[in-house]
Amino acid sequence: MIAAKIGDRLADWFAGQLPDAERVRIDNLDQVTFGHSAEMMLLTLGWQADGEDQHRDVVLRACPELPWLLEPYDLRLQFDILRALAGTPVRAPRALWIEETGTVLGRPFYVMERLPGTVYEQRIPKELKQAPDRVRRMAERVIEQVAAIHLTDLHATGLDRLGDGRDYLDRELDRWDGQVSRWQSEPIPGLARLSAELRARQPAMSPRATLVHGDPKGGNFAFSGDEVTGVFDWEMAAIGDPMADIGWAEVTWRSTLPFSMLSAPEMARLLVRYQELTGIRVHHRPWHRAMQAYKMAVIMLTGAMLFRGGFTSDTRFAAIAAYGPPITALGLRELDPDLRANDVDAGWPD
Repeated sequence: MIAAKIGDRLADWFAGQLPDAERVRIDNLDQVTFGHSAEMMLLTLGWQADGEDQHRDVVLRACPELPWLLEPYDLRLQFDILRALAGTPVRAPRALWIEETGTVLGRPFYVMERLPGTVYEQRIPKELKQAPDRVRRMAERVIEQVAAIHLTDLHATGLDRLGDGRDYLDRELDRWDGQVSRWQSEPIPGLARLSAELRARQPAMSPRATLVHGDPKGGNFAFSGDEVTGVFDWEMAAIGDPMADIGWAEVTWRSTLPFSMLSAPEMARLLVRYQELTGIRVHHRPWHRAMQAYKMAVIMLTGAMLFRGGFTSDTRFAAIAAYGPPITALGLRELDPDLRANDVDAGWPD
């Protein structure tokens, strides 16, 4: 019944976006179960035009309920970036419409095209686990897409209006420090030590600021065979240091299939390929891995506090808290193998 009411409201709204269409309807409405920060629905939009039945598969991405896992959560920014990437080599879905008032579903949302392909977010098929050559080819295609993101012409796409990105590293440190303060009145010693060391050892920005995806983990790419067909989840996108994406990929690929199957020499070859494609030198890798470990640990803390505070019943949010201390320790080791927090577990929610 709830789904039917949502479908009726959406059909009425879509009719306003398709003024020449008749008998607009929602043929299928399915909620996507994966993803921690936004709710997505898969829709088949149907209508009649010139007496012919038409249909289109789309994805609706709704703003999450407060409080947010990722703060600030800028739905319009995501939409505008996707709009700007249309016609570029980046295989991002095309943004179609946005509803910012919240009057249709109770929350703002935007609608994008549904791209073909498989997303390996939760389940990795056995045949892929047993195909290292295929995984290597998939990783190469992902690196090519990361390179395409970083090569996006900011002026031609209008994305230069988002700023020059020169203060990106400072803003990122401030952002994630602020997230810790949002939930903890007392410092978490391990996180505080990692933040302080990151600031003390902060390198210079890359000479070229680029569009940064912010979350190039394996589960944010769709594949058809070995080819990337879609790049998703632009919630943390910004203009900034491209090494942030490299650091995030290195940290997340170590621990999640299928790319955790890659050896260290294979990862090194991928980074050489990235440099060849972009002309951007990969530099200060340990610092950027440590920075991304800090970011990841803070997101884990936030998820745990959302669960503890009763803001979500998703048990995955509770479970990720256990990974916060080892991720924090990883970040400290990246900066210096001899660097230790006195008690990396202290202050973390149970």
